[in-house]
Amino acid sequence: MTAAPALWALVGATGTGKTALSLDLAEALAARGRPAEIVNADAMQLYRGMDIGTAKLPVDERRGIPHHLLDVLEVTHEAAVAWYQDAAQSAIAGIHARGADAILVGGSGLYVSSVLFGFRFPPHDDDLRAELESELAEHGPGILFARLRDLDPMTAARVDPKNGRRIVRALEVLAQGATTHGAALPEAPELWHADTRIVGVATPRHELVARLDARVERMWADGLLDEVEALRSEGLENGVTARRAIGYAQALGQLTGALTEAEAIAETQALTRRYARRQVSWFRRYAGVTWVDAGEDAAVIADGAASTS
Repeated sequence: MTAAPALWALVGATGTGKTALSLDLAEALAARGRPAEIVNADAMQLYRGMDIGTAKLPVDERRGIPHHLLDVLEVTHEAAVAWYQDAAQSAIAGIHARGADAILVGGSGLYVSSVLFGFRFPPHDDDLRAELESELAEHGPGILFARLRDLDPMTAARVDPKNGRRIVRALEVLAQGATTHGAALPEAPELWHADTRIVGVATPRHELVARLDARVERMWADGLLDEVEALRSEGLENGVTARRAIGYAQALGQLTGALTEAEAIAETQALTRRYARRQVSWFRRYAGVTWVDAGEDAAVIADGAASTS
């Protein structure tokens, strides 16, 4: 291979077929003399045992293509974006050192952006975080969100008032004298890797909604409840991030009797649709994206995707 290794990013809403396209793209690149490896950018697929509810690709369906950052965390661990950024960029650097292209695949917007644009994150303050989380547990997100709105109205306008974890992090960062991160892209983000090619995968909304609703029903049919029951023995209910994952929180609710199965499925479908809308809005703000339809021929992408450098 004569060209220097590139960084590809396949982004878009959940359920648009990014995973299948990543495999096809890796094979198409290999056929052109550019070996490729895949790096996961789905926050929930970082967790061991969270397979059905995250639509994680089984090992025997990965076509022999190396995959990175799947099954690297226990469900009791917190998936922190600053940690992920370092892990993903290190994985990509290793792939490039082997002379291969890296394909970053996923829909977790902040995670993807942290890698592509090299965000700098302020340090954590564990004591302050614990204090804010204690306040969140006692009073709920409303009081904390009101405080954030007073201190930083611009960030508050971009944060979900019900997202206690994001509100806590924003207040923690503000208390350290820095500007909050994660609510939006920087005004003029600079690429971390010069030869970066961003491909957005799109599906008409009515088709995507039907696909997502059906996928949620299939999750339950495929045994999500059994998966969640097994994860409870691994400490799922004590996890900071994993237990809040869409589908897993609702399955836990069903197992504890807080929700009926119909309610758990309907709530998961509604939250998944909402999440997909946020993903579309996030990635539409990226500059230099080559947007393709779901099912696009990977050979066309490999031959014609423009570099955003």
